[in-house]
Amino acid sequence: MNLLKKILLTFVISTLGVVSFLNAKPVPDSFADLAERLMPSVVNISTTQIIKTKGNQLPFQFPPGSPFEEMFKDFNQPTERKASSLGSGFIINKNGTIVTNNHVINNAEDIIVRVGDKEYEAKVLGADPYSDLAVLKIDTNKKFIPVKFGNSDKARVGDWVVAIGNPFGLGGTVTSGIISARNRDINLTRYDDFIQTDASINQGNSGGPLFNLDGDVIGINTAIIAPGQSGSIGIGFAIPSNAASNVINQLIKYGKTKRGWLGVRIQQVTKEIADVEKLNNTEGALVASVGVNSPAEKAGLKAGDIILKFDGKKIDTMRALPKLVSNTEVGKNVELKIWRNKKLITKKLTLGRLESSDDFKAENKKTKPETKTKDTEVKTLKITVRDITVKDIKDRKLEKKLSGVVITGISSKSVVAGTLREGDIIIEVQKNKVLNSKALNQLIEGIYKKGEKTLLLTIINNNNQRRYLGVKTN
Repeated sequence: MNLLKKILLTFVISTLGVVSFLNAKPVPDSFADLAERLMPSVVNISTTQIIKTKGNQLPFQFPPGSPFEEMFKDFNQPTERKASSLGSGFIINKNGTIVTNNHVINNAEDIIVRVGDKEYEAKVLGADPYSDLAVLKIDTNKKFIPVKFGNSDKARVGDWVVAIGNPFGLGGTVTSGIISARNRDINLTRYDDFIQTDASINQGNSGGPLFNLDGDVIGINTAIIAPGQSGSIGIGFAIPSNAASNVINQLIKYGKTKRGWLGVRIQQVTKEIADVEKLNNTEGALVASVGVNSPAEKAGLKAGDIILKFDGKKIDTMRALPKLVSNTEVGKNVELKIWRNKKLITKKLTLGRLESSDDFKAENKKTKPETKTKDTEVKTLKITVRDITVKDIKDRKLEKKLSGVVITGISSKSVVAGTLREGDIIIEVQKNKVLNSKALNQLIEGIYKKGEKTLLLTIINNNNQRRYLGVKTN
């Protein structure tokens, strides 16, 4: 019986090994055939722009009528010079439609595209700085060889990839490597979700394609980590093709983007906030504030809500929500699963358009609050505060009925040191409104007496953004 078990076990292990071998992709002997097929679809892009500089200032002045005035009259004149830059791109339509990075062509006076050994002028069909993408059109009736996008969601860490581009002006350069990581957030764009690769990428590769072994574009090479401008060290980043395709299609169709808009400011759900809200995990996106007349406000969303699902998709982290919303069609009816007052509720709304919203157009202005009113010490927190004034509300364009206290000083030994700043306004503690400095002291002392381990503070920061902060009491 034991012998039979051993034979069966050996058979199972052998079978699994064979299946694993059959499913594994073979290591390519060469990339030559692939490179030869794809090279005609990858272009080199050169741009020129006019740089205006102020005139040089002399370290001295001549008295009126001095003969030296004429001699040095050109010294203070502003000057203009042409600056050139290089990048890469790839053809996605036989009519000469090209994809590249926005930063490659941004502010360009002239754009020259080299395909093979021929040069063409190109114009911008549309550009989007928020995703760092741009679409160009070659000014010619000639037909070109396009490449197609692949499904970047199927790309796996460890898969072979090939990059073709124009590093340092050396057009037609082919490099290879593997996908090193997925879903990288490097704080480069509003919607970071990069593919990381160790295929060599350098200055001039920006906008070029990252291919899989089928010859499909699964990424647009965009950035590298290069300490001290030392060049490629094997850490490059590409925009996934699935994320880029939606933006590119909009730029071709409309010349601009039409992103979904929810109308909320969000922040990360920290361990402290999850503890207070009785959430098992630090998941979802915490609503810090809701825009006036936004889809979220019309649907009844409130500050303090935690969005756990959007349109049937789980929100694992805060940064997942903006990507999902932006890629959802404007005008679509969506359902949200929300954690409110320790209960799961459902809200339905119709998405607006981000680019048409006041939030998108508005610029936050920093203002210095008035500090002439009497300061109150909050001994437990080791901070000083003052009551908010009518002038604060007017200067900072806050809600007229807002109550709260302005932080005027923070001890380096305070539990909120490094978290809060002078000028921040505390408006709630544990979701209880702060009416004035006296009320804040009472609320804080009550929490400490109860032995609660976490403070949930609702603030309006120096940028006039509503935020929630979880702070340990010791």
